[in-house]
Parts: sequence; structure tokens; C-alpha cells
Amino acid sequence: MNSNYLEQKKNSHLCFQIGESKYAVNTGNVLEIMKLPALDYPQKLANNIVGLLKYNNFVINVVDIRFYLNIDVPPYSANNELLIVKTDEVIFGIITDKILGISSFDSTSVDPIPFVDNKMVVESLYKQDHETIFIVNIYALENLLKQHDSHYPDVDIPSLFPKDEASKMTMQLRTQAIAEKSALRLVSGELHAKNKYISFNLYDDYYCISLDYVKEVLKDTSITRVPGTPDFIEGIMNLRGDYITVINLKKFLEISNDNSQDDNKNDKNPVIIIKCNELKLALLIDKINELFDFQESDFNELSDSYYASEFIYNKTLYTVLNIDKITSDKRIIVTEM
Repeated sequence: MNSNYLEQKKNSHLCFQIGESKYAVNTGNVLEIMKLPALDYPQKLANNIVGLLKYNNFVINVVDIRFYLNIDVPPYSANNELLIVKTDEVIFGIITDKILGISSFDSTSVDPIPFVDNKMVVESLYKQDHETIFIVNIYALENLLKQHDSHYPDVDIPSLFPKDEASKMTMQLRTQAIAEKSALRLVSGELHAKNKYISFNLYDDYYCISLDYVKEVLKDTSITRVPGTPDFIEGIMNLRGDYITVINLKKFLEISNDNSQDDNKNDKNPVIIIKCNELKLALLIDKINELFDFQESDFNELSDSYYASEFIYNKTLYTVLNIDKITSDKRIIVTEM
């Protein structure tokens, strides 16, 4: 394992929004992201825990970092998103307003907070595009979860959750779907990035890419068309001064759909920025889904092609793309911009 890979893994963060602020956690500690399910709330639950969730045969705590930051907690909705994280010892959930995507942080732009201790939830700051992103110390959250004598605002937590029947039904169905998952198996020890995947759609089919190759995930991107380029090159994008070639993955892989009139009609341009063998590309997709963990022993290996393997996760068939094969294709010509 080379130093470049270790540095990339260290600096890769999942960003999310709470209120008007942006936060991030290291992707090495992320297990999964999901829409907020229905949570259990026993009467004797500590007031810094917003609920319990049965996750992969564990009962995990779910927290809202606003309680630790002395920020008012607004009512939740079925649109809130839940981030499942792990330390060396525990797994727990963090309620967010919105998952923003994955970014690779420049370590030279990370400013540690000099007075941080093991109880401070925010350990450092990162400046990106004139915005400040607060980097969360999940090990501090772990310590706070163990301290049942701590005092936090006295909030009627059950009243924060939706009361309308449609939202309650939606969240309950999500909880049932989590309970039915049988394919996801966590192992003891470190969960390496090679077992983590970001999933997405091309038309109605599900694909995924190993997090090893992922630099960033962007939900909406401005793409500039370039005349005279191959049909599968969508154009170029400017990412903080770095021009990156955007590949239309459906056209590159020659994936078609009977309802062709719906192709490329999405106003949003979600892309996954990958890096392999010093080549950086942006892959244009239809929809970004979730980040999850899956063990390689469960793969059905495919031939040496653009498709590395396939597996079934949560009753859905996923195809893993062979990024080495794609980035070494002779059709992709990279020139200096």
C-alpha cells in the first residue's frame, strides 16, 4: 500500500449539512448513509441520544450533534438523512439535514483548533471555496456517549419527529428495510476502503465504484461542452481551478435505453470524480445513491472488461465498474488544458 493511497484515504471526507453550516467526517469511519428511519425511544434514554436503531443485529445510538454544540434543534422530517459511523469500539448514527457528497481535503488547508479536548465535537476547520467546513471528531462523540452524567438541554425529543401519518409510514418502512438486510456483514477490526463502495444509477440499473478511486462526489456540476471531441466526452468542468474531462458513462459503456428521449434530460449533472494511475476524470451519471460496505468474498467475478464483478446487496443487483480498465482505454486522450 503506497503513501499516496494512505494520504488520499486520510484526507477523504463525507460532507453534510446541519442548519446553515457544513460538517465532515473521514470516510474511513463511514459505514452507510440513508434517509431517516423511525427510531425507538425508551423512556429512560439519556437526553443526549435522540433514539435507538437496530442496525445489522446491533442496537445503536443515534445522536444529533446540535445538542453538543448548544444549537437549537428544529423538528425533523422524513427528508432528514442518517449517517452511520464507527470508531474502533462502537457504531452509532448522526442525524443530518442533508448529505452533500465526498471531498478530498487538502491537508495544508486544514486548521486544527488549538484548544480541542476529547469532549469537543469539532476538532478542525477546512476552508473550501470561501466556505468553512467543520470537521467532526467522532471519537469525541464516542466519549460523550459514554458519559451518562453529562447535562444537555431538556428537550422533548419524541416531539421533534413527524406526526403526520404519511411521514410516519415512510420512516417505518425504512426501519423495516434495514431490519431485513441480510447481505451486509460487518467484520471486526478496521473496515478498509477497498470494502466501501459508492453506488449510482445509469438509467434504472445499479452500479458502484470502489471508494479507493473516488476523489469527490458532486450532485450538481456545471459542464462546458468542447467541440470536436468524441461523443462520450460530455465536456470539461472547472473544479477549484483544475480542469477535468467529463465522461458520459452511459455513452462510453454503450448503454442504451428503450426510452431514449429521456436520455440527458436531467437539469442536474451529478458526477463522480475518480483518480487512477495519476489520471483524473469526472464520470457523468444519472443519480447518486448511497455509500455502503460489502465484503469482496461475496463477489461474482466477471471477465476482464469494464465490469469487474457483481453482487446482490439489499435485494438489488449491483455491477462494480473496473476503473483500471476504463482509465487505461485508448479512446480516452488526456491533453494539458
